[in-house]
Amino acid sequence: MLGLVFLNGFNISLQNSNVLLCKLYFYASFLFATLSPTVLILASIDRLLISSQNVDTRLYSSKRLAYFSISISTVFWIVFNSHALIKVNLQEFAPFYFVCYYDLSSTYLDFVSYSIAVINVILDILMIVLCVFAFKNVRRIRSIPREKRNQIRSMTKKDFQLLRCLFVQDVVFLIFGTLISTFYVFDAITKYQNGTILQQGIRNFLYNFMTFIYTASYSTNFFVFIIVSKAFRQELKRTIYKIIGKDLVPIREEENRQENHERDNVEINVVSTIELPA
Repeated sequence: MLGLVFLNGFNISLQNSNVLLCKLYFYASFLFATLSPTVLILASIDRLLISSQNVDTRLYSSKRLAYFSISISTVFWIVFNSHALIKVNLQEFAPFYFVCYYDLSSTYLDFVSYSIAVINVILDILMIVLCVFAFKNVRRIRSIPREKRNQIRSMTKKDFQLLRCLFVQDVVFLIFGTLISTFYVFDAITKYQNGTILQQGIRNFLYNFMTFIYTASYSTNFFVFIIVSKAFRQELKRTIYKIIGKDLVPIREEENRQENHERDNVEINVVSTIELPA
């Protein structure tokens, strides 16, 4: 994202000035483009497990398994994307004109094109599947009477809020990720077809526009949590009040007060509906 800001916003191409910066730029781009959605998928899987009504399934939702999964995924993508450190270099397209780009061999270009397309399609499919199953679990839990929920599942109010936030994040990723995935698939199929100058200009514009939209989607997480999660808003409010030196009622006390108030209202409504015998 930072590289795109310098490149498209200020026309500063630092990666074209040094071989090491060139390799690190492409390697970091490949790594974070695959690692970020992978972590989101793992978090969605964890919320899917904890929202299950099966006790044995909920046991798989643990910190130990989360750390292990994230570690394995990180190591896998670090190794898988290491080709950028080897094949990416400063390519001389004209005398004394060097551009940071892939190795120009057709085999490697095919590998990059098809691997990017396949990875993005797989990530989108996984997101869709997780969203569907998470939505079904929540609907199944909501359909259970309130007095029986504690006997069937062990999700707290914050678990529901986090599940809702992750669901919205998955939807946002799908909306923005599907566009760039479609372009990657189209580009992998038609990259050997010679087009007119206008068609090439349109393709470059679509690539830059969709890449910007896709990278901008990573900045929506903060706004998603602000809009969806009440607990996050309370924590943010408490942090701001702490910074400016003001006291704020702790969240738990405020939640307990609200729950007691709701319980009192329910009791009042119940009492008011009781008819005394004449």
